Amino acid sequence: MTRHLVRLAADVPEPPYDELGHRRRELVGEEDGSVHTGFGLCELRPDGRAAAHVHSYEESFHILDGAVILDVPEGAYRLEEGDYGLLPAGVPHAWRGAGDTGGRWADMLAPVPRARYGHDTQAVPALPDRDPVRIDVRDPRTRSLGHFEPAQMDPGKQSQDLLAVSASMRTALLVYSGITVKMMVDSDLGAVASTMFMVQYAPDGVAGSHDHPFEETYLIVEGLVDATFDGERYRLGPGDVAWAGAGCVHGFSNAGQGPVRWLETQAPQPPPRHSYRFTRDWEYLREALDR
Repeated sequence: MTRHLVRLAADVPEPPYDELGHRRRELVGEEDGSVHTGFGLCELRPDGRAAAHVHSYEESFHILDGAVILDVPEGAYRLEEGDYGLLPAGVPHAWRGAGDTGGRWADMLAPVPRARYGHDTQAVPALPDRDPVRIDVRDPRTRSLGHFEPAQMDPGKQSQDLLAVSASMRTALLVYSGITVKMMVDSDLGAVASTMFMVQYAPDGVAGSHDHPFEETYLIVEGLVDATFDGERYRLGPGDVAWAGAGCVHGFSNAGQGPVRWLETQAPQPPPRHSYRFTRDWEYLREALDR
């Protein structure tokens, strides 16, 4: 049984835009064996739209480049590179193009949309076109949205001004063994089915082989990484995507001279204990029992 998937950017065809100027490349979905994770890359032309709709799943997103407008019942928000957010299940929303170049974003859908149920999506009446405003993550009314800056991954460059753009204790940077983790979407932001965060490895960064009781997806943003999934080795670079299903034993190491950074998702949300099952721990136990 396949418990992992790797899709190289060069091998993923670009689908045509639909009649509204929107397109989505599905990179992880139901046909891949995923249960909890739908993952894709979305694009809007400058004058494009995705009409108002609702999902029976949770949607997280991260703007990769350009600009788009997100319409929700509470208002209209102009989203730009580095912005991210959460759309809970059942929330009406629509997308509009903005700027001269349109916009591109990654989306994570949890649980996976099902084709036999219309991809768990239903059209709803149009939302009013309002003048969009930029998000303010310090405003409680927009706490389901946030902004990420690459400088947030540098432990030596943290400041009150920089941390303010994340608006909660999620500003804390997790640092260990050449790896830094910056949480973006989790239960603090209101998510119940998934997480989304940024990971960066220093040149000597390594994560030993391990597995989880949940699914993970990785979109490489910068640098090169050597990844192993159930004993199969891959070299991944910018634009490449990998998915590890529950129980897939996987590990990573930086394969370049500079940092490697990727967008990572998890679904369902990790349990409070026993999220990681490291191979080295069980090897240690076997050796200890053999003494």
